[in-house]
Amino acid sequence: MEFTIQQIAAMLGGQVQGNEQAKINMLAKIQDAKPGQIAFLSNPKYEQYIYTTHASAVIVKQDFVPKKELQTSLILVEDPYSSFTILLEEYHKMISFQKVGIEEPSFLGQGSTCGSNIYRGAFSYIGNNVKVGDNVKIHPNTIIGDNCIVGNNTILHAGVKIYSDSKIGSNCVIHAGSVVGSDGFGFAPQADGTYKTIPQLGNVIIEDNVVIGANTVIDCATLFGDSTIIRKGVKLDNLIQVAHNVEIGKNTVIAAQSGVSGSTKIGENCIIAGQVGIAGHLVIANKTGIGAQAGISKSVEEEGEKIMGSPAYDVKDYFKSYAVFKKLPDLNLRIRELEEKIHSYKSNGHSL
Repeated sequence: MEFTIQQIAAMLGGQVQGNEQAKINMLAKIQDAKPGQIAFLSNPKYEQYIYTTHASAVIVKQDFVPKKELQTSLILVEDPYSSFTILLEEYHKMISFQKVGIEEPSFLGQGSTCGSNIYRGAFSYIGNNVKVGDNVKIHPNTIIGDNCIVGNNTILHAGVKIYSDSKIGSNCVIHAGSVVGSDGFGFAPQADGTYKTIPQLGNVIIEDNVVIGANTVIDCATLFGDSTIIRKGVKLDNLIQVAHNVEIGKNTVIAAQSGVSGSTKIGENCIIAGQVGIAGHLVIANKTGIGAQAGISKSVEEEGEKIMGSPAYDVKDYFKSYAVFKKLPDLNLRIRELEEKIHSYKSNGHSL
């Protein structure tokens, strides 16, 4: 697919300096770009490449003034990095939504409906009474259980498993191997030392504009009528465990290998790094930042707090403590030396 530089500038709200009608068909790094490709310059340390690049166009900041003659056209914008991200998103959409039609074999259950421009990959399964919106892409080996809802423009990649009664919003992306709606970890200990399974009867609600990484698992709520809820704009990385009855507030992001235990409520606009473990029945305030490998054993009540460590505490105190921790071998040696001097002092008949 080709666009003129002027068309791209209009999309980004930018101004063109150079050949407005030159055609662009690909995005590339500024140092590697070829004719027909577009790049961006955001970091000043890469400015040297704008004078040698073969890109047909480069997105630059509005106040950029070249120090040498250029062989490329410029698109002047307020934020080159954000503008290039917009192009990446649009390019990704073109690729992601190309496929249309029904591959065989695939299955559509009784009472189920699918919107227009849908793609159903081979060996995909849609249960009974399912509502699938317009422009949804269901890739091969994906399973959607009974009574589910999938909103418009949502992509379910290969091997996704959606359990019955789940609700998925519009413009969502669920990557390969993820599971939505599996049983929560509910087992009741018995007198004889065994465990009895507690039925999990609730569902999962995923709101609009959510991205779920590969092999992430979101468990359903325990009781009928309750839901595990992923709010609008949440981004979950690969290999994340979200337990039963958890609620994750809108626009929160969680990095890979993290786990959230049952009934915990995470606020809006939180940033949670990789391998974080959050205990159950906690409340995490809005805009909380949690460092990698932190262990959260109590609620975070103050909005905007930054914590890390295991158990986690204020990040400034953590770094102060860590600075002392690194010196412990030296401090231990000094204490032993002092103890020897005191012992020698007392042995010579002196008193303290």
